[in-house]
Amino acid sequence: MTDFIGRGWAFPIRTDANGGIALVSSEREIQEAIRVIVSTSPGERPMRPEFGCRIHDFVFSPADSTTAAAISAEVKSALTRWEHRIDVGDVVVLFTAEDPTVFYIDIQYRMKRTNDRHNLVFPFYVIPGE
Repeated sequence: MTDFIGRGWAFPIRTDANGGIALVSSEREIQEAIRVIVSTSPGERPMRPEFGCRIHDFVFSPADSTTAAAISAEVKSALTRWEHRIDVGDVVVLFTAEDPTVFYIDIQYRMKRTNDRHNLVFPFYVIPGE
């Protein structure tokens, strides 16, 4: 089953015990690919300017349900477009009034090849208005 998922560089890039580039595989490869997609802004990669997720457009947005819904839609759209090894389920964005600087993005997905269900919680930090 790992031949379908493959192997890739660890994110963030680091070395292994032998001094080579650390590689990840299996479910870890999918998790790190999701993190790369969500944390990359479109235009950030010169050779692939459309790659990424537009959640960074919401850095100065208020912590409210409108922003949460927009972030959810952007994450789901980006993962559907860029990560073909998974089926994206719900993307639930949570926030609290006690800490208006962070949204928790709960990404629920199914690995296509194995039909295993997983989730990944990705924190997204915003800068609240004065």
